[in-house]
Amino acid sequence: MRSKAFFIIMAALALLAAFALVVAVQNPEIRTKIANYGSDESTEEINAKAAERMAKMAEQGAASAQYLLGESYFHGKGVKQDYAEGIKWFKKAAAQGNEKAQNALGNCYSYGIGVPKDLAEAVKWYKMAAERGMPEAQNNLGVCYYSGIGVAQDYGEAEKWCKKAADQGLSAAQNNIGDIYFSAKKYTEAVNCYKLAAEQGLAKAQTNLGNCYYLGFGAAQDYAEAVKWYRKAAEQGDADAQNHLANCYIDGQGVAKNEKEAIKWCRKAAEQGCAEAQNHLGNCYYFGFGLAQDYAEAVKWLRKAAEQGRAEAQYDLVICYDSGNGVDENAAEAVKWYRKAAEQGYAEAQYALGNCCYSGSGVEQNDAEAVKLYKKAAEQGHAEAQYELAKCFCSGKGVKIDLAEAGKWFRKAAEQGHEKAQKAAENFIGGR
Repeated sequence: MRSKAFFIIMAALALLAAFALVVAVQNPEIRTKIANYGSDESTEEINAKAAERMAKMAEQGAASAQYLLGESYFHGKGVKQDYAEGIKWFKKAAAQGNEKAQNALGNCYSYGIGVPKDLAEAVKWYKMAAERGMPEAQNNLGVCYYSGIGVAQDYGEAEKWCKKAADQGLSAAQNNIGDIYFSAKKYTEAVNCYKLAAEQGLAKAQTNLGNCYYLGFGAAQDYAEAVKWYRKAAEQGDADAQNHLANCYIDGQGVAKNEKEAIKWCRKAAEQGCAEAQNHLGNCYYFGFGLAQDYAEAVKWLRKAAEQGRAEAQYDLVICYDSGNGVDENAAEAVKWYRKAAEQGYAEAQYALGNCCYSGSGVEQNDAEAVKLYKKAAEQGHAEAQYELAKCFCSGKGVKIDLAEAGKWFRKAAEQGHEKAQKAAENFIGGR
């Protein structure tokens, strides 16, 4: 269910999350606020004094102070923000074996912050910190091996390092190991890993766990349990979970049907850029499902999803261009979006674009191109395309007459209940 591309995206987020965690725990501001609780000094004054003390300790060679001073420069806490100065102190601390500084340098080289982006260099620093047992660095190194970032792709190494971090309780690593197991179809193991991370509050793991319960992968199918985990992630702002929760409210799976709740969660996901949610929200506006019908709003949301490459939205947007609902009728624009969806293998769009080529609507008339598109849709089981393709084989339009092929496609369409194909198949003797 989780593609490699999905894991890479999640991996990048995990790297950022790990970096943020290090900063939050070691941030001088937090430390000085605790030390100076009840003081009348301003935060700026406290930060400045903390940075000054840190600088003295760093100059004396204290690795932890060097690391924290690097953080101060990176975030402009008590000193003027200066990435180059931050990198200088990170390197000093890293050279003494400070794993937090080594991991921070890995992040800097990974994203090109304060230094030119250099993925191989990032891996070098992650590995140093990982070998010293730092779970965030172990996870980051595992992600690099999984995705082939700065190092040759090696799933075995990826699993090894992510598992080391997961065994230390790092939720991002537990989720990543879950993804690795899921890709290997080790669904029970994946569920166990997702659950560990989900129970720590990691939104992506909660969404993944919800998916497992929804689909019955690695655990008995349980819509109510799926909804429970979707809701936890959705309330943290996870767009995928919000979209899944909306679908559950629409279908009444694991929760009572509720159009208002469905629209609420669908909108939240759509506003975060979830293409599927944008598509669904556009259709809700188009058909007046759960809210007032508004063709202009329908077009707005369908276009957002279509521009992200969602084939279904591209096809739905064409309906607006064909009907002139929410947008001026435009045959050429309709063909443009049909083509985009068809090129992604969307059968409805392939069939519709075939009709455009056959009739010359919005595009130059081309029987051969129509046949090609009908065939692509027909091979996916599209009954109308099967019927039209059979007719082409009968008439010789766009293809040589072949009664055996015609009979084959008439029968395929007829088996799906296509009435015209059924009548044709009854009277057809070609290919029998």
